[in-house]
Amino acid sequence: MSSLRKIQPTTLFGTVTLAVIVLAIVVGPLVYPQSAEAIDFSLASQPPSLIHPFGTNTLGQDQLARVMLGGRISLTVGIAAMAMAVSFGTLVGAIAGFYGGLLDSLLMRFTDLFLSLPQLPLSLLVIYLFGDHARELLGPQNGIFALVVLVIGGFNWMSVARLVRAGFLANRDRTFMQAVNALGAKPRRLIWHHLLPNVLGPVIVAATLAVGNAVLAEATLSFLGLGFPPDVPTWGRMLFTAQDYLDSAPHMAIFPGAAIFLTVLSINFIGDGLRDSLGPN
Repeated sequence: MSSLRKIQPTTLFGTVTLAVIVLAIVVGPLVYPQSAEAIDFSLASQPPSLIHPFGTNTLGQDQLARVMLGGRISLTVGIAAMAMAVSFGTLVGAIAGFYGGLLDSLLMRFTDLFLSLPQLPLSLLVIYLFGDHARELLGPQNGIFALVVLVIGGFNWMSVARLVRAGFLANRDRTFMQAVNALGAKPRRLIWHHLLPNVLGPVIVAATLAVGNAVLAEATLSFLGLGFPPDVPTWGRMLFTAQDYLDSAPHMAIFPGAAIFLTVLSINFIGDGLRDSLGPN
């Protein structure tokens, strides 16, 4: 019987930090007295103070309130994009690893094709070309949300597909699979009840890291001006707005930048801890 593995300090740090961030963005806007939308030009570009701990932006809006509200959107994008990438990657990897042969070759070449694509330029191009259509179809905020999730998830499923395929190839010819096959189990049961549970560990680790990558990708898109509109305070959009005021009001960039940094760092630390815990002894 294996002993419990000691929790690494970095994993503990990541867990506690991420828990504090999630608690702040979920509960903070409900209890914090300042509004994220209220405009007061007399308070424009104020430095951090007791009333406004993160200062204010050029419109006099409270930065702490906007960081907390923007965190909701940024993390929601990350989780939604992760769910899409993991679902599609698992499907592709499971089919390729289970059936093998020509289908495996075709799916893996399809995966290699996506791996070879320049993700950031293509993401920008897709949002530029289809952003207006998405807004007209689903509304200004919902449309760009769906498009950003689709773009980020659509360019980040390949590593999951390879992990799942490798796990299926490693397990499909083992003794327990031969025994289940001899009992006449159908392919769907073999995949869902016998093969997929054996690759859940690496998939969980990949999913955790994918959230951090998606948060960073959303911030990059918004920082380049092709993510969410200016009135939606995602962390990346706040950085985009702050870039012209780095000399006069550096706090406008420091706090959303720190939120991105701590969130992604915490998620990566948690992913490393899960890799150690779920990996082979």
